[in-house]
Amino acid sequence: MTRRAGALLATLGVLGCGATGEPSQGATGSDTAPTQTAAPGVGAPGIGDPDFPLDGNGGYDVAHYALRIGYVPARRQLDGEATIRATATQPLSRFNLDLHGFEIGAVSVDGAAATFTREGDELSVTPARPLADGAEFAVRIAYSGKPQPVRGSSNLGTYGFIPTADGAFVTCEPNGAKTWFPANDHPADKATFDFEITVPSGVTALANGELVSRKPAADGGTTFTWRESHPMVTYLATATMGRFTLREGKTAGGIRNLAAVDPRFSDALGDLYKRSGEITDHWTTVFGRYPFSSTGGVVDDFTAGYALENQTKPMYGGFEPDQSIIAHELAHQWFGNSLSIERWEDLWLNEGFATYAEWMWSEHSGGTSAEERFQSAYSRPASDPIWSYPPGDAQPDDLFNESVYIRGGMALHALRKEIGDGTFFKLLKTWAAEHEHGTVTTEQFTALAERLSGKQLDTLFDVWLFKTGRPAV
Repeated sequence: MTRRAGALLATLGVLGCGATGEPSQGATGSDTAPTQTAAPGVGAPGIGDPDFPLDGNGGYDVAHYALRIGYVPARRQLDGEATIRATATQPLSRFNLDLHGFEIGAVSVDGAAATFTREGDELSVTPARPLADGAEFAVRIAYSGKPQPVRGSSNLGTYGFIPTADGAFVTCEPNGAKTWFPANDHPADKATFDFEITVPSGVTALANGELVSRKPAADGGTTFTWRESHPMVTYLATATMGRFTLREGKTAGGIRNLAAVDPRFSDALGDLYKRSGEITDHWTTVFGRYPFSSTGGVVDDFTAGYALENQTKPMYGGFEPDQSIIAHELAHQWFGNSLSIERWEDLWLNEGFATYAEWMWSEHSGGTSAEERFQSAYSRPASDPIWSYPPGDAQPDDLFNESVYIRGGMALHALRKEIGDGTFFKLLKTWAAEHEHGTVTTEQFTALAERLSGKQLDTLFDVWLFKTGRPAV
C-alpha cells in the first residue's frame, strides 16, 4: 500500500473496529460474546494473531471461496452467496466466520441447514453434525444488505467495500474483506477464489485473476465471472465496479496485462498500461518469475488517497499513479501477495520490500540511486519519529507507521551493503522462490540471509528492525 505523492501511512487506531450491525441469530437463540479462547470442539473466534485477536478464526483452513454477488449501485444493495470450502484442523461442533453487517438469509454445511448466531463481526455457525478433525466441508451463506466500509483514521481513510456513484471501489487492507463477504479474514489463511458478479448494463466488474466469462444476466444486466487460481489473502480480494475503459494485451515478456480507468482518467490509460507492463517485466529480472497469470492496474474516481496492491490488479484511488507508486504496488505482487505475512507485526516484509523496490526502480531508470535515498532518510534528525518506532514489530494501533516503510527499506539497503550485491540479489530471488504462494515471518528471512551470506547478521537486523534510536553506519 502507498499513499499518494509519497506520503506514507501513519496512525491507524481503529483496526478490527468500525460500526457493527445489529446482532442477528438463528434457531439456536442468542450466543455469548466471542472471546480469544474457545471450548473444546469450538473454533476460536480469532486465528491466533496476538495483535488482532478477533481477526480471522480458528479451527479450520479455507481452500476456496466461491462468491456470487449482485450489486445495484443506485440502491447500494448487495445480494450475496458465499460457498467456502475448508478443512477442519480440529474437531468442530461450531466455527466462526468474519462478517460485518448484512442480514443472513440461510446457512448450510455440506448441504444440511445449519444454525447460526451473530455477535459484532463474528458469525458463529453450528453444523447439523459435528465435523471431525481433518474433515473437508463446504459452508454456504446467503446474505444481503448495504455494505458498510470501515472508516479508519484520517491517515488511512476508508477501506473495504466502498460504494461509488457508478459502482464500488473495493480495497480491503487490513481487515475489510468482511465488509462484503464472510471470510477467515486474516492473511495467514490463503485460498483460491471464484467471483460471479452481476451488475447493471454498462457497468464493468473487475476482480482478481482472469476473466472466465461475460454474459447477459436475466435482469438485463451483465454477469462477469473471474477466477484467481493462485492462493490469495482475503484483504487482496476485490470486486471493483464502474464504467471503466479497458486496455488489454501482454507485456513484452508475455504476461497478460490489463489496465482499466474511470473516464475521468482516460488520458492515463496508455501510461498505466505501458508502465505496468514495463515494471512487471523488470521485476522478473530482480525478484524471479512473476507469480501470477496477469498484471495491470485500475484507476477509479473514488478519492481514497492511497493505492493498494490487490492481487493482479493494483488499485489507485482517485489519482494517476507515477512510476514510483506503480513500482511499489507491483513489487507487492511478490512481497505481500505471493509471500504473505503470517502475523501483522511482520508488515515490514511487505512495505519495507516495496519501498526498497521504489528505490531500486529509481536507480534502474536513471533517477536517484538507492544509496542516495538511504542517505537522505538517514539524514533525518535523531528526534525524527521513524527512529522511535522499530519497524520489525509493527504496532496494532499504528500499523502503517512511516517507519515500517522507510526504516524497513533502509534495513534492506544496510543488508545489501553488508553482504554485497551478488548475495543480496540472490537472496531476493531465493526468498521469493522458496516461499512462493506461502506465508512468511521475519525469522525465516533473517535465517535465509545468514545462510546465503555465511555471516552472522543478528546485530544488523536487531538495530534496524527491533531497536529504537538511529543505528550507527
